[in-house]
Amino acid sequence: MSHTALARKYRPRRFRELVGQEHVAAGLAGAVAKTRVAHGYLLTGPRGTGKTTAARILAMALNCENPPQDVPGEPCGSCTSCDRIWAGSANLDVVEIDAASNRGVDDARELRERAMYAASGPDRYKVYIVDEAHMLTREAWNALLKILEEPPSRVVFVFATTDPMKIASTTTAVLSRLQRFDFRSIGSRAIEGRLTQVAAAESMEIDADSVRLIGQVANGGMRDALSLLDQTLAFGDGVVSVARVREALGLIDDEEYVELLRIVADKRAEAVFPFVERLVNMGADLEQFVNGMASVLRALMFHRINGLDEGTSQAIRAGLEQYGNRFTAGDIMRMISLLADAEENIRRSPNTRLHIETLLLHWTLLDRTIDLADVLAGLGGEGGSTTEGRESAPALRPAEQQPSASPGGSSTDVRESAPERRSNPASEGQARGNPSPGLANPPPTEGQSRAGPPATPSSGSIGDLEGLRAVWADVVDVVGQRSPMLRGAISQSKPTAIAAGVIDIAVDDDMLLEGLERKRQLVEGVLGEFIDGLISVRISSGTRRNEVGEGASKRQTAVDDREARLRTYRAQDPSLDAMAEALDLELRE
Repeated sequence: MSHTALARKYRPRRFRELVGQEHVAAGLAGAVAKTRVAHGYLLTGPRGTGKTTAARILAMALNCENPPQDVPGEPCGSCTSCDRIWAGSANLDVVEIDAASNRGVDDARELRERAMYAASGPDRYKVYIVDEAHMLTREAWNALLKILEEPPSRVVFVFATTDPMKIASTTTAVLSRLQRFDFRSIGSRAIEGRLTQVAAAESMEIDADSVRLIGQVANGGMRDALSLLDQTLAFGDGVVSVARVREALGLIDDEEYVELLRIVADKRAEAVFPFVERLVNMGADLEQFVNGMASVLRALMFHRINGLDEGTSQAIRAGLEQYGNRFTAGDIMRMISLLADAEENIRRSPNTRLHIETLLLHWTLLDRTIDLADVLAGLGGEGGSTTEGRESAPALRPAEQQPSASPGGSSTDVRESAPERRSNPASEGQARGNPSPGLANPPPTEGQSRAGPPATPSSGSIGDLEGLRAVWADVVDVVGQRSPMLRGAISQSKPTAIAAGVIDIAVDDDMLLEGLERKRQLVEGVLGEFIDGLISVRISSGTRRNEVGEGASKRQTAVDDREARLRTYRAQDPSLDAMAEALDLELRE
């Protein structure tokens, strides 16, 4: 007993039966009803969305023997002409050509010559349907140009393709001679509705989760969805369940994705390799697993923002309820970004497993993010201190974990620079409460570091360069504690002159000039606690520049270029600059 495939049995016979392509159906039916049919059409869109079917329905409507009067522009779908065209049988007036196997200039010339002959009847149309039209060569298109521009009466060409850009790159002149209709990828809800209708017509029992799963796997193609349903039905008897669909189509169980959520939520990096090993041993398609991960991340983001999505399966919904609240929206966005970055390598590399393991390790090793608004509120709010804000901020900083787009295409991250404090006996003595004589006690500040309270100079004043140099290590210590980012720069500087309240500071490395210049007020404030009176700081280059001699050209290095780029980023993004200032952070590429 022969069996007609569901994709063929339930292929639309009328424009109104095209699922998800109402704009195409209205345009083509209207053209037939108003006798404004163009001589050439280009139907484009993803595979399995109804392009060739629409071309056949158009041919049926133009040659229908009993067109319905109540629905203008539609074919009856049941007359002899409609039956032959719908079935793709031999027909004098409707010719289907596969351009993949008839793509040369000789084939195009033959088509052009055949089009010159009239249709079989005065009220009929000759329709040429060219499938996979993007496969035609440039010479073939050139051979068709003239007849497309001035076609014989009642001759219609319909070209169907999944790649219109290839046609445009081959010959742009063709596109101006054709009316174009773009077919959309069919939504999963529309596919699910059609599958439910087919299941009822076939008297089959299938649960809602199974229909939903087939609709997702079909990826926007109705033909694929019907073929997958047919494949599932052939796999067994009785009610079509999710387990049966997964087994028939070789899909990965939802429980595996829930287990992955648990591994990432618990930050169990050691569980990644056994997890992937299990997938490989069960024969799972790793590329399919990547698609499933993307769907789960979308459901996770939807859950975090809007609550549970009814479009997900029961197993995934249960997993989201259990683990979803352990991820912030920022965490999920970073995971999605990492997946997007790795996806091409996963699909193209012969070592897919390694790329997936690396991706999952990145997920488990991610630090959890915090809301920047909460950090800033903590910095300025009552009872919040700068120290508390800095305690939370490191989750934003690691370069390997927090990439962000930058104007030049490079990635920029915000991280706290906290070099080890330079060991200095005088500084250590101050930290232990052994003040140097002749210095004033600075008041405690909110910005004290976790490393301990700042050094406290005793009362007195400094009037010359020698006295300032004697306590410079203490100045470095206090500045470094109040601004960890600045510690590295100030530790490589030294006072060179003091006169009339102006202190000259030389920096050993030119590249540290910018940081000190930006924090000049902080340095002046600290010096004011050591020296009586209003202090002004003047910062200049140090010994390293002098070593190369006067008039020598400035050294060009990769670091110089990086510093220049960072200055550009700060200038182009005021919010990034404000955040670095507020949190006392350092920008690095």
